[in-house]
Amino acid sequence: MAYEHPLAYVLGLEGLALLRSFRGEHDHAFVAERLAEIRRLLAESPDGVEVAHVDPVEGYDLWAPTYDAPNPAFDFDEPFVREVACRLSPGVALDAACGTGRVAAVLAECGHRVVGVDSSPGMLEQARKRLPDGEFHVGSLTALPSGPVDLVTCSLALTHVPDLGPVFAEFARVLRPGGRVVIADVHPEQVARGHVPAVRRADGAPGRVRSHCHRTGDYLRAAFAAGLEPVRCEEPVAPAREIPAAEPGPWETWPWSLAGLAPAAAQAAGADVPSMILWEFRN
Repeated sequence: MAYEHPLAYVLGLEGLALLRSFRGEHDHAFVAERLAEIRRLLAESPDGVEVAHVDPVEGYDLWAPTYDAPNPAFDFDEPFVREVACRLSPGVALDAACGTGRVAAVLAECGHRVVGVDSSPGMLEQARKRLPDGEFHVGSLTALPSGPVDLVTCSLALTHVPDLGPVFAEFARVLRPGGRVVIADVHPEQVARGHVPAVRRADGAPGRVRSHCHRTGDYLRAAFAAGLEPVRCEEPVAPAREIPAAEPGPWETWPWSLAGLAPAAAQAAGADVPSMILWEFRN
């Protein structure tokens, strides 16, 4: 259980913005505006919310019907997967933590025979509707089908795994010699800043899918231990966008769009921070 207080988040943004000012990215006026805004925010003192951190199976079952709504992460992972998958000769592709099958559909478009695995029955139901010719199984990232396969993909899932080592070992186990592993994840900088999936539980209570912050080196150490060699790493940054001002809503409006409480600080704190981390490994 976590206590999500709007000021805990917004003052964190203000602090990040001020640290960037301290190293010379912003001027005296910007600093004065941030300090004045902090005083105003402290005077308002809105209420917070108790939020449960839920198991990924529960979280993704709840999220499954709306998961494919527009998501900026999809603009990064799908083209990356497509580039690798279409570069390889058609073979067997395993989509680990396949979710609703959106990445599996990309693999099929590139000519691969697709096997998908996910721990969420709700997600698999959506995947089977999307790709009727695919082969989908209930399973976990540490107990994949026996293989061998030519390509393993895993998108937006490893942040929910406490230890990357067993997962990378399983990827390597099912992969043919010379095969590829493609991973797309929320960037650790974003996870550290609290960008974790939010869901409403069956009783209406707020929840977030339990997540873990894996640093860049954690992926590399797990890959090397499994005998996988890094081919490429990319850390794309989302285009800058205007953040409209907002007021903190009552509990019923959770999850709040809290960046709007301090738009200038949010812009400064998030400037040039990567949104995702994308990997290609070979066996």
